Amino acid sequence: MFYDLHMHSCLSPCAENEMTPNNICNMALIKGLDLIAVTDHNSTKQLPAAAEAARNIGIGMLFGAELESSEEVHVLALYRRLEAALSLQPWIDAHMPGIPNDENYFGNQLIMNANDEIIGKEPQLLIVSLTATLEECVEEIHRTGGKAILAHVVDRKNSVTTQLGFIPPDLPYDGLEIKRPEQIKDVLARNPWIKENETEWLIDSDAHNLIDISEAVNEISEETVARLWGDLQ
Repeated sequence: MFYDLHMHSCLSPCAENEMTPNNICNMALIKGLDLIAVTDHNSTKQLPAAAEAARNIGIGMLFGAELESSEEVHVLALYRRLEAALSLQPWIDAHMPGIPNDENYFGNQLIMNANDEIIGKEPQLLIVSLTATLEECVEEIHRTGGKAILAHVVDRKNSVTTQLGFIPPDLPYDGLEIKRPEQIKDVLARNPWIKENETEWLIDSDAHNLIDISEAVNEISEETVARLWGDLQ
């Protein structure tokens, strides 16, 4: 299956307003993807509309969010079931610092329905660090039935590498996200305790606009999906 499991909707202030649920799903379909995930910053509030759009358009979807820990590390929370993903929201709300969003500075935080109509705006700024450590984020993702994927692990910003300098060997993450296959060598060189063949590697776009959604290049096997999230049917 061709996939892209990291993209932001117009709920994330750093994403373009064109990233509506239907636009995302239709672009993914045009690009030949089979499985996608909408992962907004510190929020699951766009997921109901995204789920309905994916169902109507006929594309597979996992459900999630991109959490930012108190160390400013980004970690994807990915779930098989919408209800499980939504169960993470109260915990997120309890760990938000409560900073109001300034639309003129940070951008819109639009909540849509399945018809791409605006039904609300998130008043709290989403691109912030939660008052929870990386370990606590991973623990809560697991408690609510999700998988914790360390995001863009060799990026220059908000990665576990830039913030901590290494990937903690005792952190019970479920996978590592990279942007290109050749980055695996970099990860292994920096973290020699990681075993390439024992690690789940995901290559995602982290798209904030429609054109950056992945083409049908990166594949994930049904066996890998089943091992991580169970049967998607």
